[in-house]
Amino acid sequence: MRDNMDEIPSGGVGIKLMSKIADQLSYTRTSDSRNCLFILKYYQHLSGLVPSQHSTQSGFFKRSSDVLNGLNWFQKQRNRESERSSNQPIHKISVQLKSELKAVDQVLSLIQQLEPLPIPEAVFQNCKLATIEGFTNAVRHAHKHLPLATPIDLEITVFHNRIEIKIWDCGQPFDFNAKLQEELQETSQFSLNDLEFML
Repeated sequence: MRDNMDEIPSGGVGIKLMSKIADQLSYTRTSDSRNCLFILKYYQHLSGLVPSQHSTQSGFFKRSSDVLNGLNWFQKQRNRESERSSNQPIHKISVQLKSELKAVDQVLSLIQQLEPLPIPEAVFQNCKLATIEGFTNAVRHAHKHLPLATPIDLEITVFHNRIEIKIWDCGQPFDFNAKLQEELQETSQFSLNDLEFML
């Protein structure tokens, strides 16, 4: 991260970065006349191995296989329970921030709370970048002509298989999808590594 936040490039770089990171990305007007940037990133949570089945075994190996098949049934039951609980958050952060770039330090501090969670390192780092980009875009663009006290709400929810990031601003609505398509069609193409280096 550069020392001077004003040196971070703007002009669509943030949107490009978020689109490369997110599995789902949207920016919608809410019923309370705010805008909500929604960033969704899925990841695979490592789970126990399921024993393989061998149907041609006999004697001791057959009994062992039967026991393993019983454990396999138990594992399937646990997986069903896990699917039901996949919509239960394992950690949630919710904060209101001022419309100033120096609040990025607070955003980073909040994101660091997620580090001990079982999130793959690459996903954690990418979500950190996406959150910072989403926040700085809200400050620079949505709240450009609004007082510093205008709040930006940030919510990060971690589930067993995904992270959901929501950032609410009070700016004017705009066609996010059109802007995203425009930025992605520009002749100067960035790779994710280029964008990370710039930050």
